[in-house]
Amino acid sequence: MATIREKILSLKKYMDSRIIGQQDLVKKLLITLLADGHALVEGAPGLAKTKAIKTLAQSISAKYNRIQFTPDLLPSDITGSEIYVADKGEFEFRAGPVFANLVLADEINRAPAKVQSALLEAMAERQVSIGGKRYALPPLFMVMATQNPIEQEGTYNLPEAQLDRFLMYIKIDQPNAESERQILKLVRGEFNHTLSEQDKVTLSIEDILAARKEVQVVHMSEGVEEYLIQLVVATRRPDKYSKTLAGQVLYGASPRATIALDRAAKINAWIEGRDYVTPEDIHAVVYDILRHRIILSFEAQAEGITTDSVIEELLKTVPLP
Repeated sequence: MATIREKILSLKKYMDSRIIGQQDLVKKLLITLLADGHALVEGAPGLAKTKAIKTLAQSISAKYNRIQFTPDLLPSDITGSEIYVADKGEFEFRAGPVFANLVLADEINRAPAKVQSALLEAMAERQVSIGGKRYALPPLFMVMATQNPIEQEGTYNLPEAQLDRFLMYIKIDQPNAESERQILKLVRGEFNHTLSEQDKVTLSIEDILAARKEVQVVHMSEGVEEYLIQLVVATRRPDKYSKTLAGQVLYGASPRATIALDRAAKINAWIEGRDYVTPEDIHAVVYDILRHRIILSFEAQAEGITTDSVIEELLKTVPLP
């Protein structure tokens, strides 16, 4: 009988075979899922963002809903609302699309603040409040939000409070030539119905919940833990670590970053087959954990400095254990 880890690796292998050229996205989505978090994915249209979350949902027998965010969207379009039922003579709650296991919030930055805040409560509190009543979301609940980096007209920037609720901020690029060739073969096979489904993996929700418990036993030594903490602290007091960073960072990462980095590094180690965390596990996820939690100074933004370059400097500056 396959172990929980073997089942997760089989799921990863299956998704890699269907989401060509986006192995990093697949791995980060699995890390987010096992860490009981949410992911913000940024990439140009056509890079299989929707297909990735849909394939993940189909592979774990989970309920999947897609919400297309638009400027005219209302909070009730996401959460649901109370409907008056004439036969009963009372109001009845009709759940919205957020009541699912995996939710794709497509182009989340196209909706105004009141809609974004409705999703924020669902993400943070795992519940929805309607008419003075609270409705709990399922134990397995993950939001994958997307935003398009190319087109900015008619968009609303996500506030820092909401960005901090995302475990990871994943950026994806265009596939290379070989991946493009494999994509053609995959799409042709799907179109001609010749694609084999024998490798399809189906996990239960209980399997994912069991995996979440198993990753908690991964050990992190005191030295690696101190290294992790110093990376986060360096974003708040960069002047103590580097003159280069001193004038670049306006606000550093919150304690949520420490918690997220701890969880994600342990899960990365577990996926790689180790029961202990190394600095390489931290490096594998640190960009996705910190890039949306560091606010740059106006001077740094004017010079075209990015949060990724700040994180790169952090890794060079903070000494390894």
